[in-house]
Amino acid sequence: MSGTLYLCATPIGNLKDITLRALDVLGRVQLIAAEDTRHTQKLLNYYQIKTGLTSYHQHNEKLKSGELIQRLKSGMDVALVSDAGLPGISDPGEVLVRRALQEEIPVEVIPGPSAFTSGLVISGVPCTPLYFAGFLPSTGKARRDSLNKLKDIQATQVFYEGPHRLTKLLVDVLDIYGDVAVVVARELTKLHQELLRGKVSEVLNRLLQVPPKGEIVVYVVPPAPVEPAAPGDWKAEVGKLVKEGMSKKDAIKLLAEKYQVPKRQIYNSTLQDSGEPDPV
Repeated sequence: MSGTLYLCATPIGNLKDITLRALDVLGRVQLIAAEDTRHTQKLLNYYQIKTGLTSYHQHNEKLKSGELIQRLKSGMDVALVSDAGLPGISDPGEVLVRRALQEEIPVEVIPGPSAFTSGLVISGVPCTPLYFAGFLPSTGKARRDSLNKLKDIQATQVFYEGPHRLTKLLVDVLDIYGDVAVVVARELTKLHQELLRGKVSEVLNRLLQVPPKGEIVVYVVPPAPVEPAAPGDWKAEVGKLVKEGMSKKDAIKLLAEKYQVPKRQIYNSTLQDSGEPDPV
């Protein structure tokens, strides 16, 4: 009979944020696979847990998964932990879980802390709908390409980011999304926990004055989609833009982009009966 793979959530900051069930599992399994054994050893020492450790991180995940599967198949119970939170969420774990399920090895979750959910409930932003994006690409072009694909998703968007790239991310958000509402949560549950709330420009200004440190979660609230105006309103808007000096052709083009409708639709609804030449 094979052993069981346990996915154990560990504290994201405060060492007391761990469940009794997690402590029980970590104490009775035969092996703990840890993202950073030195980091996890501090947690085990705090709770006087003597279980042996082996490393399991992004650089050895594929190779080490095979070794752990063999141990599980031999009957050994194994707990998988990341440095903080629940393994598999922007941390190693997916590969091992998929292989365990393919081998019909039991997989159990020991729930507990998670950075993005902990920050979400105290952020003040809408909790549903929600889109968790994790870490975006680190290079500028790839990051911007990702944001351009995400900008139209009407949900609170959640990103993990390091302190050295945070301002670059927010600059891109400001450029692509506009000056939307954001919350930057830093060092959650730790002594220096901080949440910065406001428009992107406001939060950026504060971060440029005091560079951020620590683990960071970013919550972005995209702008609401522009509701199409009634045909009668289009005529008024075109007239207003023309009075301001814009040509009818440019006014129709601008409104078509604003309301995401064909230029011909705006022309037919507002100018067709005017007897004037078609400006489209």
